[in-house]
Amino acid sequence: MKYDSDILIIGGGLSGPILAIALAQTGHDVTVIDALDEKVRKNAAFDGRSYAVALTSQRLLDGIGVWDSIAEQTQPILEIKVSDGRAGQGPSPFFMHFDHAEIEEGPMGHMVQDRHLRRALLDAMSNTSGVAHLAGETVTSQQIVAGGASVTLASGRTLTGRMIVGADGRGSGTATRAGIKRTGWGYEQTALVCAIAHEKPHNGIAHQFFMPSGPLAILPLPGNVSSIVWSETAQNAAAFEALSDEDYLTMLRPRFGDFLGEISLAGQRFSYPLSLSLAAHLVADRVALIGDAAHGVHPIAGQGLNAGMRDIAALAEVITDATRRGEDLGSAAVLARYEQWRRFDNTALAVATDGFNKLFSNDNTVVRGVRDIGMALVNALPRLRRSFIREAAGLTGDLPRLMKGQSL
Repeated sequence: MKYDSDILIIGGGLSGPILAIALAQTGHDVTVIDALDEKVRKNAAFDGRSYAVALTSQRLLDGIGVWDSIAEQTQPILEIKVSDGRAGQGPSPFFMHFDHAEIEEGPMGHMVQDRHLRRALLDAMSNTSGVAHLAGETVTSQQIVAGGASVTLASGRTLTGRMIVGADGRGSGTATRAGIKRTGWGYEQTALVCAIAHEKPHNGIAHQFFMPSGPLAILPLPGNVSSIVWSETAQNAAAFEALSDEDYLTMLRPRFGDFLGEISLAGQRFSYPLSLSLAAHLVADRVALIGDAAHGVHPIAGQGLNAGMRDIAALAEVITDATRRGEDLGSAAVLARYEQWRRFDNTALAVATDGFNKLFSNDNTVVRGVRDIGMALVNALPRLRRSFIREAAGLTGDLPRLMKGQSL
């Protein structure tokens, strides 16, 4: 059978293009089917969305030749401070402080704006031989055929490949069409996201402040600007979102604190409902899922994108090694290796973020005392503290080659 591509990737956000570039650089023909028009993605204005790209995810982006094009627009994360408290009362004296100087590898990660990363990936796809980017196209159906798979687009066009990769987010149509069920629930929380300009420098320090209604993450961006992810109850968030900019800041200030001086909005405000969504399987016949299509978790630890990066690096390695051995890259045996590699980590992350959110998003006096003692204990024990730092940097577990700084 003649195929249009080796791999058909459905989804043109972040995960799909990263996987496409990695696979094309090892000689595979890849088609990325992107529902959005390329001009919409490339001309996106600053919308406050930013990602904490862990050290090992940075290695992946560097390994596929993307990192250098965005490096000057990123902010190294040099320290992380985690504390508990209530709005207007300041943080508890019990906290965790992670300093990148305690590990040898360098900064734990970098903050990267969504718009810069997306543009870099679009440019990289257009400059990578073997990648076809179909923008403004949606998939209406997919079929398994002899030795491969096919998809039908809304335009009526049909494409064939050896396998399909679903990189189409939490509501993955790829997973649904493949018969992969999902487990999940809403948190009755909403993330309020925006960028904040402040008087004083942040010194590359990321803050996570746990409040009864949800955590507030203050994440450093280049200059005297920080991205915030402010998790609130859905009811509170709706009320805050309806406020004027000045009234919104009035509600934010007692939660943000005054440690960075006077604050102001830098750009628009956005909100996103928070939920857990976990695919029952990462693979089906000729189908694999990556990123949010496989696991959508609470942003409490900022690890959603990094977990997706591990999916990408693992799947690219499995497919590349299978091709070199002369195996059918979309066969059940090959895809089973990917699922076995990533299934436990993805489930563990979902359980951990769900548990942390329940542990910290409440005002129970006993629970609060236990978690404060726990943070103080972690902070007081250097070996335990370093293990948390290495976890934040993505340096633990069975790392794919691209995340070790090695080539595929």
